[in-house]
Amino acid sequence: MPTDIVMPQMGESIFEGTITKWLKKPGDKVQRDEPLFEISTDKVDAEIPAPASGVLQEIKVSEGNTVQVNTVVGTIASDGDSATAAPEPSKPSAPAKPAAAAPERKEVAETKPAEPPKQKEMVEPAHEREDEHVRSSPLVRKIAREHDIDLSHIPGTGLGGRITKQDVMAFLEKQASATPAAPAPAPAAPGATSAVPLPKAAPTPAPAPIPGEIVPMTQIRKIIAQRMIESRRTSAHVHNMFEVDVTRIVNLRNKMKGAFEQRYNTRLTFMPFFVRAAIIGLQQFPIINASVEGENLHYHRHINMGIAVALDWGLIVPVVKNAEELNFLGLQRAITDLGERARTKKLVPDEVQGSTFTVTNPGSFGAVFGLPIINQPNVAILGVGGISKAPVVVTDPQGNDSIAIRSLVHLTLGYDHRVVDGAVADQFMALVKKTLENWSEEVG
Repeated sequence: MPTDIVMPQMGESIFEGTITKWLKKPGDKVQRDEPLFEISTDKVDAEIPAPASGVLQEIKVSEGNTVQVNTVVGTIASDGDSATAAPEPSKPSAPAKPAAAAPERKEVAETKPAEPPKQKEMVEPAHEREDEHVRSSPLVRKIAREHDIDLSHIPGTGLGGRITKQDVMAFLEKQASATPAAPAPAPAAPGATSAVPLPKAAPTPAPAPIPGEIVPMTQIRKIIAQRMIESRRTSAHVHNMFEVDVTRIVNLRNKMKGAFEQRYNTRLTFMPFFVRAAIIGLQQFPIINASVEGENLHYHRHINMGIAVALDWGLIVPVVKNAEELNFLGLQRAITDLGERARTKKLVPDEVQGSTFTVTNPGSFGAVFGLPIINQPNVAILGVGGISKAPVVVTDPQGNDSIAIRSLVHLTLGYDHRVVDGAVADQFMALVKKTLENWSEEVG
């Protein structure tokens, strides 16, 4: 008997997912727990393993389509059934319709009750009337806020009356089609004196198309774009930058990295040094580890450190939970583990949620410094530039100056000026700088 392949629920708050890629074709043999297809949600991208061994018999939901969790997206025939199963790809019997598919919009429009005039559906701003009790996903609520839609006017066709992405897109399409056309100009009255006709202006030629290729955004790129714009609109971004002498740390790492890797079976990188210094600063200035909730400030008990990871297909921020409880070795192992699983799409949604502060490292690609955008709902983000050698003036304990070659890094703090004052941000960075320049903690 064939085994159903279902869209998994990748977290309590996730109700739908988009199939971005099938890794097998109908007729291909698959092994249980072998990566079978890739999905994208509004939290994380992930590879989904095969639920059984056999032959991929049918793909019911093609790439690029979004379906609710527990929807059957394909079937696997057992080894015994595969001999009689047709190896060629079968046509999807009930493919999920794209978000903007016209037939589905028509069906929804015919079954829904009569609605009040459109101008009454968008009376008050979305942020003032959004009903958290409306059954919908975070992605649906984001679309509703962008288009200023009251979700209570949209009937849900999902499980238990849940409003799906398709419902919202159908509603938007109906609104667009209901917009009245501009009235035609009234004809001239009979007998009226006709004005001298003006010469017709030459039609403006259409601009020549710009050569190139048009490629649709991936799901993760759409989510990144949406979140960056939301962050800019939400937080009053201000940045400060400190130059830090990390010669002591560079020398320590060069001395310890071989023995560290051999002893602990993990690489010794610079990131845990910066993360540890940030943790010490956040413990001293807890306002920078807070978040805004309405008109209140939430001071977080723990430090959940987000570590930005650049991927070939976008950017993701896995989170080291309760980072203040980890020693240096624990931080290095956690950072390495999350980074590797982010690159192989092995993260689960809980591992990319709940950050209270974020560190990003543009310096790994050679940038001197960056001006990072705050990762909501955090109120600050630390950008680490590249480490480079430069001649600097150093002063010995007797007050004598000399020129020496030192290893320098530029650290940038982006902070939300609604919450964090400039003086506090500077004091925090001064403490981070002092911790790094006078590093004394055991590494391994």
